[in-house]
Amino acid sequence: MVSERDVTAAVERTMLHHPDVRIVGMDARGIAIAFQRAIDGIDGADGIAGIGGNDVTKVEPRDDLRIRRHTSPMETAETAEIAKNIENAGTAESDENAGTVGTGEIAETGNWAEYARRWHALKPNIVHDDPRKPQEQMDLDVEWAREVAAGTREPTLRFWEWAEPAVVIGRFQSLEDEVNVHIAQDEGFHIVRRCTGGGAMFIEPGNTITYSLYAPLDFAHGMSVEESYELCDYWLVEALRALGLNVRFAGLNDIATQYGKLGGAAQRRFAPTHGGPGAILHHVTLAYDIDAEKMTRVLNISREKMSDKAVKSAAKHVDPMRSQTGMGRDEVVARLVDAAVRVTM
Repeated sequence: MVSERDVTAAVERTMLHHPDVRIVGMDARGIAIAFQRAIDGIDGADGIAGIGGNDVTKVEPRDDLRIRRHTSPMETAETAEIAKNIENAGTAESDENAGTVGTGEIAETGNWAEYARRWHALKPNIVHDDPRKPQEQMDLDVEWAREVAAGTREPTLRFWEWAEPAVVIGRFQSLEDEVNVHIAQDEGFHIVRRCTGGGAMFIEPGNTITYSLYAPLDFAHGMSVEESYELCDYWLVEALRALGLNVRFAGLNDIATQYGKLGGAAQRRFAPTHGGPGAILHHVTLAYDIDAEKMTRVLNISREKMSDKAVKSAAKHVDPMRSQTGMGRDEVVARLVDAAVRVTM
């Protein structure tokens, strides 16, 4: 093993040999931190309150939160076949900010029927959860994914409610590079790290809609990573179209309309344990509304992002659902929950 300082120095030496190349959105130390976390994991504390080092709290949804419960999980492929694909799947994760906003509608390909078939077979338990604190949300995501991986929890689609404002940074991000820590803490934001990759998210209760899918690995068996994102977001695309939105995939993992990005997704795969099927954790955060001025104070928005011709401002880069639907947040969430139930029927 090598130290963070050694990796930083190695990156800096490499850059000296390529004077015509510059790193955008990351520095040598940030690359070193990402490298160390990729090798060592992220269980250690990051040196500030709310990042790492927290015990997982055992929580269960109340019975009255179970909007629909199925007792028959989808038929699973043989464990040996799944295990053979783990090496390729690994812990595939993606940047919520990757890609650019597309211009065409989602193609109605033959895969669309296959996505519908797999969702019908999955029959997840659908939960609209109680409000939870940011760190509890992060811990619960990992815990439930591991339980599905071990075969002790049925497939589940969980709609989150945030109890407190938060800044959520990706698994491999440098905190100091992404967040104005003192400003965030002064304004009451709890800073937490999620278990998947990607960029920083600005969360205010009532301004976002977040959900997680915990599914067996064979839910996406035989699909590329790109197809797995489309599969996991199939029900959401159908639901947003029913709300009158012209929805499309942008890049690998963004959901957008012609007006801008609505939200982004990230994934992580968990290997089978205790004879279980393994698991895909797929979570999505949608912007219902956004305080762009506050977001730019709390997050370090790079000049490259702010000067992009396609992004005149942070407010236009993420175009909230409130302005596009004209609906209250509770109504939007209720419509999404109903759509999730219907897609499994």
